[in-house]
Amino acid sequence: MESIAESATLRVTRRALELKRQGVPVIDFGAGEPDFASPAVAVEAAREALAAGFTKYTANNGIPELREALAERYRRDFGAPWDAADTLVTVGGKGALFEAALALFEAGTEVVLHSPAWVSFVEQIRFAGATPVAVPTDGADGFAIRAEPLVAALGPRTRAVILNSPCNPTGGVIEPAERRRLVEACAERGIVVLSDETYERFVYDGFEPGSAAALAAEFPDTVAVVGSFSKTYAMTGWRLGFLLGPRPLVDAAACIQSHATSNATSFAMKGAVAALAGAEAEVAAMIAEYAARRELLVERLRRLPGVRCAAPRGAFYAFPDISGRLDGDLSTPTDLAERLLEEEAVAVVAGEAFGSDRHVRLSFACSRAALAEGMDRVERFLARH
Repeated sequence: MESIAESATLRVTRRALELKRQGVPVIDFGAGEPDFASPAVAVEAAREALAAGFTKYTANNGIPELREALAERYRRDFGAPWDAADTLVTVGGKGALFEAALALFEAGTEVVLHSPAWVSFVEQIRFAGATPVAVPTDGADGFAIRAEPLVAALGPRTRAVILNSPCNPTGGVIEPAERRRLVEACAERGIVVLSDETYERFVYDGFEPGSAAALAAEFPDTVAVVGSFSKTYAMTGWRLGFLLGPRPLVDAAACIQSHATSNATSFAMKGAVAALAGAEAEVAAMIAEYAARRELLVERLRRLPGVRCAAPRGAFYAFPDISGRLDGDLSTPTDLAERLLEEEAVAVVAGEAFGSDRHVRLSFACSRAALAEGMDRVERFLARH
């Protein structure tokens, strides 16, 4: 346990909540939590399930109608070969990734991932006893995820590649041709591509949403996809995620889940079925609003002296390079993030959590008014330092 670090995003959230309880008006750019309400159809379906007494254990791998609906969605949209038996419903997308890590990784193996990367990838790899191999992406080209650097990092001990497109924290994406090249190379070597597509729908500037699921029929032993209801449907507190992929991997993850959490919450799964079937209009409106917020935040960040910011092509985070402002008593992103929270009550996540000593992450999953007020405070803070 001494080698495992606490989630930096949750640590920031905890401190922000402490300040809020003290009456401090915190602007929270830290945690990636949508400020929208969960879809009305999901709420009503869960309410009906509760009223009907649907509050008991379910099958460990999830209720059949949700597994079938998820498999159908990936067949319809991406031509994936999976059915309900290849689908596991988990306690959050994080649960799916953690169970897949325990099923796939072990001491003596390596896991390749692009960096900067979401805070929990590296810790989950280490928890399973494996070694993370980070492959840098470059802010100069928007942190684009490219196949060749990842392929070059593959070795005899590589067990998997973790792909996260759109990426948290950078907003970087992988183009379809690059994704195919990576999957082909991994298939040739017997390496699994574990594709975290939590932010799949959150893309901008005309980029078409894509999924590794589109390659699963061609490479059935190589491709596994993790997704979540938390971001797409603003259902963070419902704690629902899923894993689809090769049957042996899904069965192994389900076995682990049977000893960890057992099934996801029964009535929440009823809400998820309704969200898949009837919340598309709300999702589309939410993504359009995120696009407007993205423009607002990036424009404000680019006005700050010594700060550079690539416009994220996906997800709902900006990842500005603040290295031009790091000196004296603000020598690291952590220094800046901690002082900004204490002096101006603005919560951001320091880049070190994601593998960068040059950046901070700001979520734009908050109102335009909060973005404007928060950036006013950031400008005031930087003017003093």
